[in-house]
Amino acid sequence: METVQIVLDKKLLAATDRAARRSKQNRSSLVREALREHLRRLETRAKEERDREGYRRIPQILEEVQFWEAEASWPEE
Repeated sequence: METVQIVLDKKLLAATDRAARRSKQNRSSLVREALREHLRRLETRAKEERDREGYRRIPQILEEVQFWEAEASWPEE
C-alpha cells in the first residue's frame, strides 16, 4: 500500500472519525472503503450512460421490448 496525504476540512474529518469509530475501523480503512464504493458507483454510471447512448443510437424494436418484458416478469401464482 502507498501512503498519501489528503486535505479535509474539520467537519469532514470529525464526521469521518465518528463513522470510523461506529464501524469499528480505522480512518484509513474507512476512507479506502468509501473511495472503492465511490469508484464502483462511477463505473456503474458510466456503463449505464454507455447503454443509454447505445439505445439512443440503435433503439429496440417494439417486438424485442415486449419479448424481454415478458421474460422478465414474475410468474403468476
